[in-house]
Amino acid sequence: MKQWIKNLFYLFFPLLVGGLVSFLIKDAIDYTSLVKPFLAPPKLTFPIAWTLIYLLMGISYYLFKKKDEDEVTSVIYYLQLFVNALWSILFFLLKWRFISIVWILLLDMLVILLIYLFWQRKKISAFLNIPYLLWILFATYLTIGIYILN
Repeated sequence: MKQWIKNLFYLFFPLLVGGLVSFLIKDAIDYTSLVKPFLAPPKLTFPIAWTLIYLLMGISYYLFKKKDEDEVTSVIYYLQLFVNALWSILFFLLKWRFISIVWILLLDMLVILLIYLFWQRKKISAFLNIPYLLWILFATYLTIGIYILN
């Protein structure tokens, strides 16, 4: 595959995954009807935040891949992206709220591991994923809160 195509793939694949999942779950999102915990943001916050996070995620992986070919880091990167995508399906489409808690805790651990692995090889890639980690930790709080309150 030509290098410029690979680079575009690295940059925009997270946005593509997020867009596909968003399309799949759009009719099942019940966020406004749920009892939410303190600090829960309005529904409009989520597409804005995720778009920025997916862009940062793509940039971080692109920068990493320009410098390194570490397969373990690549596997963790794609695994956390898969876990991320499946969380929305579990939570909104299937309404499996408790399983969503377990799943997002797995995502938290994978993102922490990913940041650690990036830190070892490309520090800017690690830094670019800090907003992602903070956002999913907040999402963990929301997921647990929604489960308890509903």
